[in-house]
Amino acid sequence: MSKELPPCGMYRTTQKIGGIEAGKLVYFHNHGNPGPGLYQPEKWNQNRAQFSPKGMTVPEGFDGSGLQPLPADGFYRVTEDFHCCAKQCVKFQTNVFVQLGYNGDGKALVFVPQLGVGGISIPDRGVAIDDACFAHLQPLMVAEGKQENISLPRGIVVH
Repeated sequence: MSKELPPCGMYRTTQKIGGIEAGKLVYFHNHGNPGPGLYQPEKWNQNRAQFSPKGMTVPEGFDGSGLQPLPADGFYRVTEDFHCCAKQCVKFQTNVFVQLGYNGDGKALVFVPQLGVGGISIPDRGVAIDDACFAHLQPLMVAEGKQENISLPRGIVVH
């Protein structure tokens, strides 16, 4: 196994790795006991993937080349107008507050929070965007309250 592994984070598999098919969302943890591993999402909470605490250790010879890094899920600001895809189905305007999430195939989804009488609500349906759109999103720092029912693999804290 190569000594230079990718950093811990969210990825889309671009080839089959062990028992995980190409085109799947995974969390890669580059250290741990018994070694680096891949974790698949088991559920979503507020459009954020919750990864199974039971992962698989990467196979012998793993070098990370079958992983495509993805921006962290969370809240972003649109830095420049863009359309979701080449068909231009949905336009996102500059300075709009959005949430980035993913489906189980690692396809990016953008959710547009709405301000209402009770505060900001997060929709449970998003718009699929092409990877090129990531360039138009800037992460925002949003304070998070204590989350009690999050299941994270082996102490992984996903921000």
